[in-house]
Amino acid sequence: MPEEYPHIPYEFTFIPIEESLKRAQKYYETMDKRRSCRYFSDKEVPEEIIKNLIRTAGTSPSGAHQQPWTFVVIGKENMELRRKIRAAAEEEERISYEGRMSEEWLEALAPLGTDWHKPFLEVAPYLIVVFRQQYGLRVDGNRYMHYYTKESVGISVGILISAIHHAGLVTLTHTPSPMNFLKEILQRPDNEIPFVLLPVGYPTTDATVPDLQRKPLDEIMVRL
Repeated sequence: MPEEYPHIPYEFTFIPIEESLKRAQKYYETMDKRRSCRYFSDKEVPEEIIKNLIRTAGTSPSGAHQQPWTFVVIGKENMELRRKIRAAAEEEERISYEGRMSEEWLEALAPLGTDWHKPFLEVAPYLIVVFRQQYGLRVDGNRYMHYYTKESVGISVGILISAIHHAGLVTLTHTPSPMNFLKEILQRPDNEIPFVLLPVGYPTTDATVPDLQRKPLDEIMVRL
């Protein structure tokens, strides 16, 4: 390895196979309880929890380690901004539900019980809007390439969702289409594209979720 690109020792801790099996099973059981929640309480969440969640998302692997993500956090203290986001999101969603979506798409969504109303955008203690950086910007304003940005940001969002559930909170992947209004409202630079919006908080005491079943292992895994 060239000296100008030094490596450091990998601090790996070996876990005995039996313990590893237990941890894998326990983590599966924990994540199997994860559900997308649309009913948020206004119960306060300490901001340090949110910061740690985003720190965790930032541990994600990325193409050439370019880390092409920006996490914009909007709390309840900025309700004017939240109202603008909700109004714009609901308008795009209304148009989609009333004309953009095919009948097949609407039939697929029917079991979820969703529509274009998105009250959680104002109720949840935090909104995290994840942006994908198409390219990087140096201090002097010059561009530099980012690689595999969609894959990289997708992985980081998956880790973020896992961290949210692990912290005892709930979230929902909200992807109104198109999402350019988020870039405009949040005044993000030209190199950033909205990727997903995640409301984060606690569920209401009477929250419900659709009675859905996940595919069994033999339908999602191919062993060769």
